[in-house]
Amino acid sequence: MAAGKHATRKTAKKSAKTRSTARRTTGTRKTSSKRWSQRVTRESDALDLKQGVFKQTSAKKIAASLKRSAEHSARRKSGAYRSALSMLTFYINRAGKTLPKTQRTRLERAKVELKHQFGRD
Repeated sequence: MAAGKHATRKTAKKSAKTRSTARRTTGTRKTSSKRWSQRVTRESDALDLKQGVFKQTSAKKIAASLKRSAEHSARRKSGAYRSALSMLTFYINRAGKTLPKTQRTRLERAKVELKHQFGRD
């Protein structure tokens, strides 16, 4: 009788383990956002960004918008320049290879422009 209990426990453990693994991979994906970086950009505690800020056509406009957002944010944990620059860098890094070259160069120019606007030449 003891041998029968032991065999049942092993089977129960194995099936429970299989279920939990399956639940973890499928269930979690559906409830959480697949694009967590998009959610961070939208709902960041650091800055309240204007919608479409990174899609603007001018590096100066992007930098000015980031500066305005950083200076008006009451929730940021560091200085305005650091918050603005880190959000811009975060966006560039998370976009990775999918970011078109023209937009990447525009955003890199926005970094330099941001530095000028904050007087950190």
